[in-house]
Amino acid sequence: MQQPRRTQISSRPSGGLPYVTSAVGIEETVGSSRARRSSLFAQTIIWMTGLICLALLFSSLAQAWSNSALMQRVQSAQQQYQQLQDKHDTLVKLANYYKDPYVVESEARQQLGYIRPGEYPVIFTSATTKTQPVVSDHQKRAAQQGYWQEWWDAFFGN
Repeated sequence: MQQPRRTQISSRPSGGLPYVTSAVGIEETVGSSRARRSSLFAQTIIWMTGLICLALLFSSLAQAWSNSALMQRVQSAQQQYQQLQDKHDTLVKLANYYKDPYVVESEARQQLGYIRPGEYPVIFTSATTKTQPVVSDHQKRAAQQGYWQEWWDAFFGN
């Protein structure tokens, strides 16, 4: 069986405007458009917040990548500095070594064949060699005059 249909009681008085509710007293179309506007505003705010967060994320990632490249450059510069510092230390030690007059004299004797005044050069020959060692005129004069005389002759002539 079918139940009888209830009659709906209209909230609008007869002859009332169809778009005004009697309970609230606000237009239905204005309320729904206001709800749509607030929903649209909320969605816009959410999207803008998301876009700002993405922009901040990408900028921080780009900055981190840039910082890592800078750190690599700093590390390579520090390595180069350390190599140059080691080379500098070696050269300073070598310069201090050659400041010693005994070292200079030793190097001059060994590499350049210089002798002191009054000394005679000795040349060792093997027993199989029958030729006499050749002593140049320059070495004879050096033995007689001294090394300072050689320098005088080299710069100012005889």
